[in-house]
Amino acid sequence: MNAATVTLKEGEGRALKAGGPWIYDNEIAAVEGPCADGDIVTVVDCKGRFLCQGFLNRRSKLTVRVMSREESAVIDRDFLRMRVRNAWDYRKRTVDTSSCRVIFGEADFLPGLVVDKFSDILVVQSLALGIDRMKNTILDLLRETLAADGITIRGIYERSDAPVREREGLPRVKGFIGNPFDTKVEIQENGVKYLVDVAEGQKTGFFLDQKYNRKAIWPLCPGARVLDCFTHTGSFALNAGLAGAASVLGVDASELAVAQARENAALNGLTDRVRFECADVFELLPALIKKKEKYDLVILDPPAFAKSRGSVKNAVKGYKEINLRALQLVKDGGYLATCSCSHFVDAALLGQTVRQAANNVRVRLRQVEFRTQSPDHPILWGAADSDYLKFFIFQVCREK
Repeated sequence: MNAATVTLKEGEGRALKAGGPWIYDNEIAAVEGPCADGDIVTVVDCKGRFLCQGFLNRRSKLTVRVMSREESAVIDRDFLRMRVRNAWDYRKRTVDTSSCRVIFGEADFLPGLVVDKFSDILVVQSLALGIDRMKNTILDLLRETLAADGITIRGIYERSDAPVREREGLPRVKGFIGNPFDTKVEIQENGVKYLVDVAEGQKTGFFLDQKYNRKAIWPLCPGARVLDCFTHTGSFALNAGLAGAASVLGVDASELAVAQARENAALNGLTDRVRFECADVFELLPALIKKKEKYDLVILDPPAFAKSRGSVKNAVKGYKEINLRALQLVKDGGYLATCSCSHFVDAALLGQTVRQAANNVRVRLRQVEFRTQSPDHPILWGAADSDYLKFFIFQVCREK
């Protein structure tokens, strides 16, 4: 048994019982027994009935993060080995594992921990106190698990530099775990080569979650004129180029991202057809409309406009603005690929926003497909944060 017990208030724990991965601070009646923040505790309801085991942090609104729903479970090295093996076995069955997210926090029942594999390099992001204590053990076990499949990990880089760490009472950390290595790592996805900067790139260096969404645009690209907005390091643009687009323009506001995108275009021999421009998409789209530019395919892959529930209203205005402008740039019968990576903006709200934009510019939309994140970022039902990426492809029709 754990040294301490967390008792919930009467009527609380509904989200937990529905599959939720957290206990919030306002659900707790008492914490009894000796324990420090980061320790494993037992959680019971108001009548003393067992609910789960998880690690405690009284500094966080997410006061308990669930590690197991089994009363008899012992959260030790063998337990963590089981979690790591399950995560890897799942990836082997569902995705191309040459580069993939190996551990996705709560969705892999290792709350607060993200590990991405870029070829033979691991990048780790630890966002919670309890899992931070287990981080090195988990990484050792991950190396061991991969080695059993003949995969040698050359190095590990930590990107635990997100501001959310401070809410957990943790410092922001960035750097090598173990021996240093060249932090520009070459990977290949959908046949496209990329240089991933694991030290300076956004998040862990590259957005793996759009892997199969990038592949989904391929049938639309042969001979097409393509505009890729918020291109970051050029991923959708490069997929379009490799799929046979006649010309591709990728746009991003980050000079660093554009420089990396150009480097990636050269790596793939696409500099003759794929070019990149550093610009604010909100300013560029009206300028392109004024020039009467038209494209066969426009791609919108913006950063999360809504990072909290309170910012959803303004975020929707932003999504409507870029979709409205993008629709004006699509040729009759052309295509729009549009997405949101904010879990606060669900598929219904994004769809409603795009529909309103289409109504405003008097076009009709035919949905080609709707997609979410790639399977290495599994959506755990009951854990709302794990369901975040929405990706639509529409044909844009002007009725005559």
